[in-house]
Amino acid sequence: MVRGHHCLAAVKHAWEVDYSAWLLPAVQEVLVGAGTRIEEVDLFAVATGPGSFTGLRVGLTTVKAWAEVYGKPIAGVSRLEAIARSVATETALVAASYGAQRGQLFCAIYRQGEGRIGGELVAGPEEFISLVEREASGQPVSWVCLDPALFQNTPTLQRRLEAGDHVVVCQDELASTIAILGEEQASQGRLSDSLELDANYVRRSDAEIFWKDTASRVR
Repeated sequence: MVRGHHCLAAVKHAWEVDYSAWLLPAVQEVLVGAGTRIEEVDLFAVATGPGSFTGLRVGLTTVKAWAEVYGKPIAGVSRLEAIARSVATETALVAASYGAQRGQLFCAIYRQGEGRIGGELVAGPEEFISLVEREASGQPVSWVCLDPALFQNTPTLQRRLEAGDHVVVCQDELASTIAILGEEQASQGRLSDSLELDANYVRRSDAEIFWKDTASRVR
């Protein structure tokens, strides 16, 4: 929970606990820590993706319900933007990423003070590095990520690191950054209601891929 870009309270998800079972008790803990009640919250900020299908659905459904019950607005925030903004960097260009399984990354490119360049992607490490390199045109880049082991050993990135790029590992507790970005969006009038808000999965779920692939083989 934040107020005026100041974090009042936050709780990190314990990964051994199922997210759906963890969420509501964690919210209660945050409210107690901040000395407030959910009825007094002015704005709900929530990650809209990209990310796991189950996790996004649980978070979005919960926030939509609160928005309806308490009549409050919602700010839908990109998890990749939260990663890009979670640490201070010296370069104009920031390449944000985290693991998407199947040897791929959820990723996007940001320019400091201007926002995202292009769309959010799911791509292999070398593909993403090539995209960033084309956009950089010789400029240094900060590679902000949750898990650098997913791409740090690729030859192209090693060459860039030797030329002046650097890798920054961000914290995996992004709730406070998401809340701060939500405040910024609210100040700019960029808000959603419970009907408009939707997830940005970037790619299809495993179930959808399996169903469509099976259907195509049957035809």
